[in-house]
Amino acid sequence: MSSKTAVDMRWHYEERVKDGVLRHPANSEAWKSLDRIRESFGNESRNVRLGLATDGFNPFGNMSVKYSLWPILLFPYNLPPWMLMKEPYVFMSLLIPGKKGPGQDIDVYMRPLIDELQDLWGIGVETYDISKKQNFQMRAAIMWTINDYPAYAYMSGWSTQGKLACPCCGSNTSHLNLHHGSKQFYMGHRRFLQLDHSWLNQKMQFDNTREKRVAPTRPLGIDMINELSELREITHNKNGTKQTIAGFGKTHNWKKHSIFFKLPYWKTLLLRHNLDVMHIEKNVFENVIGTVMNIDGETKDSLNARLDLQEMGIRSKLHPIEEAEKIIWPKADYELSNNDKKAVFQWLMNLKVPDGYSANISRCVNAIECIILGMKTHDCHVFLERLIPLVARELLLRDECDALIEFSYFFRELCAKVLRIEDLELLENEIVLTFASWRKYSLLPFSISWFTYLVT
Repeated sequence: MSSKTAVDMRWHYEERVKDGVLRHPANSEAWKSLDRIRESFGNESRNVRLGLATDGFNPFGNMSVKYSLWPILLFPYNLPPWMLMKEPYVFMSLLIPGKKGPGQDIDVYMRPLIDELQDLWGIGVETYDISKKQNFQMRAAIMWTINDYPAYAYMSGWSTQGKLACPCCGSNTSHLNLHHGSKQFYMGHRRFLQLDHSWLNQKMQFDNTREKRVAPTRPLGIDMINELSELREITHNKNGTKQTIAGFGKTHNWKKHSIFFKLPYWKTLLLRHNLDVMHIEKNVFENVIGTVMNIDGETKDSLNARLDLQEMGIRSKLHPIEEAEKIIWPKADYELSNNDKKAVFQWLMNLKVPDGYSANISRCVNAIECIILGMKTHDCHVFLERLIPLVARELLLRDECDALIEFSYFFRELCAKVLRIEDLELLENEIVLTFASWRKYSLLPFSISWFTYLVT
């Protein structure tokens, strides 16, 4: 390690601006919490704080070859923001190949890494600091993992499917089985409103019930340890026999005891798993644009969704109608007309953005068939945060427009380079009001099937 890099590894402690603004992971409460709880670790600025990220992909692109490659990457958060995400400082600790993803058995592959992390946390490694011309005992800790929602289940051990899919709500997840859509629907957003909010007592405007439940609290690490200690531990074997912990899907959603809990400090971390917001934005964008533009195969406003609305006795103006032995459903306010769709596609065909801002979106647009194909995650990120508000303001009614703009604003502020705690608290309150208002005014929650677990 060069003397310059050695100095940069202390940047978070010696040169970081400490004004309460979130510009770097070191400004986060999770970082400060670890330093408070583990003082011996936090007092040495040269100890390494790591982030772990993983996701699976097909290295053969869109070919029909069934193959999955799972890299597990480590990021040293000691470095300044303009360095820590650069290729020279990203370590690929594992590369898991196979015809399918590792699934819950990813812990088997990660065991050597966890063993090394245990050593790095306990006794550490004697290291020479060339910038200070001295030896010191370097230790390291994983601050959190970063992954999409399906991979969250592999990392945490809590299944993100079924009735209890939400890892924060746990057994208090508000769920409903859709008979026609054959999927789980997650509601209960009014629980997160202020306790004196008038919407809690309104029935007809929502789902015909008064909301008397309180918002669930996020479980602490020690709570998870206590819960897991009462459950049978799953053992991994070579024959691939599936095992289930008693009570799965009824009282809990644990698929396994996560190997991360073998790290002595893991249960004390304030934040153990992060969701990749770019993946979420892509899913949200595809759901929104597919439904508003009524794109075949992409829209969530299907006959089954309308039948589920009818069965629940809500959104009467969207219920399907049987005429002359045919079932039709009324056009919703959020769906663009054919002329409006053509105008949007023509606008996208002529759209010009600064170099490097996004891909050439016009290449992803087929104005003849009225479809959008081949948009990468970053393109969906730009479209959702910057372009959708322009479309909504021009072509949608006031209520639908406001709903989309509020949602777009939420992601734009969440992905800002600089964040303030008070702004995040305000965003947290506003997104609850946004979801609740959609339910109340029959706005963009055009169909129940739109609210998949990838969105909520």
